[in-house]
Amino acid sequence: MQINKLRGKELDQLFQAVLSLKDLEECYRFFDDLCTINEIQSLAQRLDVARMLREGNTYHKIETETGASTATISRVKRCLNFGNDTYEMVLERVKTENVTEEK
Repeated sequence: MQINKLRGKELDQLFQAVLSLKDLEECYRFFDDLCTINEIQSLAQRLDVARMLREGNTYHKIETETGASTATISRVKRCLNFGNDTYEMVLERVKTENVTEEK
């Protein structure tokens, strides 16, 4: 777990701040202040790549649809296979929330 190397009060503060956000609008506003548009788009792109890999899409299709490089796709795949299982956890939660909202 690489993040353990970075643990400290600054990261704790950041993660507590994210956990304190109450809704999508607060997330948009916070990340708009915190990050550049490119940084936000890169994070969103990685999550989308993880979703597509999980669905069994090819690198070519993922690259075409998301604009992600093969290096990014490979990194996300490595995290899916050998990481902390959080892509799976988050994607499952988002999928469940979307299904609940549609009902």
